[in-house]
Formats: sequence, C-alpha cells, structure tokens
Amino acid sequence: MDINTKIRAIVTGATGMVGEGVLHECLQHPQVEAVLVINRKPCGVTHPKLKEIIHSDFFDLSAIEGQLSGYNACYFCLGVSSIGMKEPEYYKLTYTLTLNVAQTLCKLNPDMTFCYVSGRGTDGTEKGRSMWGSVKGKTENELMKLPFKQVFAFRPGYMNPTKGLKNVLPAYKYMSWLYPFFRVVMPQFVSTLAELGLAMIHVTLYGYEKQILEVRDIVALAKVR
Repeated sequence: MDINTKIRAIVTGATGMVGEGVLHECLQHPQVEAVLVINRKPCGVTHPKLKEIIHSDFFDLSAIEGQLSGYNACYFCLGVSSIGMKEPEYYKLTYTLTLNVAQTLCKLNPDMTFCYVSGRGTDGTEKGRSMWGSVKGKTENELMKLPFKQVFAFRPGYMNPTKGLKNVLPAYKYMSWLYPFFRVVMPQFVSTLAELGLAMIHVTLYGYEKQILEVRDIVALAKVR
C-alpha cells in the first residue's frame, strides 16, 4: 500500500482493553481517516473519525452487512479468556465467531488487510497440550487461507497499558510499575499496547515479511515510519 493511502479500519473488541488501545492509536494516527467499531454495547468514545454499530450477534451479521463495505483494514481484537471455559464453548467464541466475521468482511472487502490478535503461546500445529493455544492456532491458520489482500496474526505477551484509557484489566494496573524492568530483562515477552496498535497500522501501510508476528516483530513494526 502506498504511504499516502488512507486507512479505513474496522475495529472489534473496542470495549475491551486491547481493542480500546488499538482504537485509540487509530484515532490519533494521521493516515487513518475513518474507523468503524462493531460492539455489543457502546464503547463510550466520540471522535470525528469514529462510527459505531451496536450489534449483539456476531454469528449473524446479515442485518449490518450493508454498512461494512468500503474498508481496507480490520483490527480484530475481540476475544475471550479460556479460564473456566470448556473447549466447545471456547471454540465457538474464538474460532467460529472470528471466521464468521472474517468471511463476511472478505466477501465485502477483498482488498482488506486483516489483523488478528492471537497471543503468545498460540500453537500453529493445532496439536499441543494447550486447549486455547490449539484453538487460536486453528483460527490463525484458517484466517490465512481467506483471500484477503493480507492477513497477519499478532501474538503479544504482556502489554503495558496506555495511560488514560478506561478498560485496563486490574492485573495490568498493578504490574505497570514493573514494566521498565520487564522491558530490559525480558524484551521478547513485553510491549506496550500503543506499540500493538501502531504495528497494526504500519503493517497495513507497509506490509511485513512474516504473517505471524511475535512480540519482537510488534515492537519493530511500531517503529517503522
């Protein structure tokens, strides 16, 4: 994509910590001209670039399909924790839901760059001991078969939250003071939430040589200008 191209992005999960952080970077970035968020409840953000659709059923987008054309990026930040969840339910809310949204968007916007927030420890072989890792791995693999312009899977670890945002998970609030130490001794595990958002924007504009982005890739991409 030409560096003068403007991004028109769809963001999911904007009422969660990751999606809110990515949305924040999109709204600040001069090359992002429009953002559509699809949420089950209002995200509470207002901005001239921002449009919001409230839609409860991500397994059936037919009622809003007419509003989903004309976008060249999707930053898919919607996700659930596997803690306390049986595999069938986690599979449905992770794999089935994500693929339904992606297939709809691919049909409407084949020139789209699709960025999926996966997670460090995702198992691309789909055969590991970790239930969530295998499900996430299958989701990554199937997304990359879709005929989008580009598909990238982001595997962040600990993300230091962006100051001033409201959906920061409690554990992150208590750990933030350790972030500078983590960054020095474990750089392969930590980034900032801002770096994730910038990496998504930059990979849309400039591409990247790998489809699976680990923490070091995310940090490197965030610096690209």
